[in-house]
Formats: sequence, C-alpha cells, structure tokens
Amino acid sequence: MTFSAIPDILVIEEAKQFMTHLGYPVYFIPFIGVAKLLGSIAILIPQFNKIKEWAYAGLFFDLIGAIYSNIMVEGWHPSMFAMVPILAIAITSYIYSHKQVK
Repeated sequence: MTFSAIPDILVIEEAKQFMTHLGYPVYFIPFIGVAKLLGSIAILIPQFNKIKEWAYAGLFFDLIGAIYSNIMVEGWHPSMFAMVPILAIAITSYIYSHKQVK
C-alpha cells in the first residue's frame, strides 16, 4: 500500500490517468494516497491497536473498492487474479496481528 500511496500523493500523471479512467475526480487522488500511507504506518506500529483496526478496515475497503471499480469499468479479466496474493497477504497480516495482541 505504501508503494501505491507515493504516486497518489505526488499526483503523478500515471496515477491521474488511472484514477480518472475509473471515474474518480483528481482531488480524490492525494486524499487516498495520504490515507494509504497513514494506514500503512499505523499497521506497522506495534501499539495503538484501535487505530490499527481502522487501518486494516481502510486497507480492505481500498482493495475491494479497487477490484470493484476495475470490474465495473474494464469488466472481468484474468489480470484481476493479481489482487489475490495482495488480499491474502493483507488477511494473513490481520490474523497474525491479532495473535500478537492476545
């Protein structure tokens, strides 16, 4: 998420083209970039369990929203399976973060 946040924060041309192609306004790009970066930082910090829960929720909303937006605009295609490992890593991270808390 951190690596995808940087181009969004800087509003580089590729990020702008990608997001506007999906129908999102340009002003949304830096907002989602900052949210992804802050969420990534919150997930890496061992304390602040409540904030970490919100960060994971935001991460999942972002990933599911990205998949949904792509399907609505582009339709379903095999490259969507590239999101499976990302979701698997996010789910695994969430499960193990709860095991550390207990």
